[in-house]
Amino acid sequence: MRILFGSAHPYLPQMYGGAQASTHELVQRLSARGHTVGVLSGLTGEGWLGLRSRLLLKLARRGYVSDESLGYLVFRAWFAQDVVHRVVTDFEADVAIFQSRLPVPLAQSIDRNATRTFIYLRNVETEDLGGSLEQVPNTGFIANSHFTAQRFAETQGISADVIHPMIEAEKYRVSSTGENVTFINPHPNKGVDIALKVAEACPEIPFVFVRGWGLSPEQEADLQNNLSRLSNVTLRASTDDMRSVYKNARIVLAPSQWEEAFGRIAAEAQVSGIPVVASKIGGLPEAVGPGGILLEPDAPVGDWLAAVRGLWCDEQIYSKLSKLALEYSKRPEMNPERQIDRLVEVLDRPGFVRPPPQDGGGSSFGSAEAGTAV
Repeated sequence: MRILFGSAHPYLPQMYGGAQASTHELVQRLSARGHTVGVLSGLTGEGWLGLRSRLLLKLARRGYVSDESLGYLVFRAWFAQDVVHRVVTDFEADVAIFQSRLPVPLAQSIDRNATRTFIYLRNVETEDLGGSLEQVPNTGFIANSHFTAQRFAETQGISADVIHPMIEAEKYRVSSTGENVTFINPHPNKGVDIALKVAEACPEIPFVFVRGWGLSPEQEADLQNNLSRLSNVTLRASTDDMRSVYKNARIVLAPSQWEEAFGRIAAEAQVSGIPVVASKIGGLPEAVGPGGILLEPDAPVGDWLAAVRGLWCDEQIYSKLSKLALEYSKRPEMNPERQIDRLVEVLDRPGFVRPPPQDGGGSSFGSAEAGTAV
């Protein structure tokens, strides 16, 4: 199959996040199976890629540029929804999978009778959809957790196949030195206030905060002001090398205050037997399972403190939860090969209209050079 993933969000290397990481790993696995896979994404003007794309867009006259810097075709445009029909046509996609930002407008913009169309539900914020799922008939749905699937079944009456985010274990597995408590994405929605209070109450424990989403000027100023008072907290830049993060982590702290659709960082950490202290909210309980400690998101700070200190100091408790975390990471539904089997089965399920074969022996993008504008 020729499969196109699409989102209005920027993509690697302009934006790092769970959806981007999962998509990258799916693309690589699908490609290894012999499928031709591409990605359509939004674009920002930041960095070398933004500057290069700005120049090429003036020459391209198609509204998008493409590159193969990741080992596969990535189409980038200021507004992905404005060019998705052309990209689907030019790529000769058999299947289009839209996800994250504005999947409904993206799906509405293509001929869903000619291209098998799916929406991969990766969060439960309905405003992120860009419309109602009822507006895209002849569309299949995939959800990244049972929580996500149930939420949309209740609110929009759709049925979604559940395929958890793919975690390529070898890309995350480490023998951790257990030197710190790691908190990823110091944003209010992720519970940065709780993480700061726990760190302040535990001056003897090193904490590492790893940047994730962008912060507003006010949020950045507040973070810097708080960190200036805490000598035991190190702030790290965001990275696509998560082994460099987990290699020193004894505990991962995830006190999220919003409904995580799954909780990818929990699954990443558990590959190395690193327990997670997390909020009992959204899909996080599904991601953490028995391999950590779950607390109500509005639990007193003292409860968070007790959970972190208990895991940090009590080797018996830590060893038990570490083993459970490692075992849970090996559950069948997290096996990448099984996930690809399941995804291919869903994408090729009878009931959709398959497009006729194209004349001419395949897409003209099959041998595109990295860095070319098309």
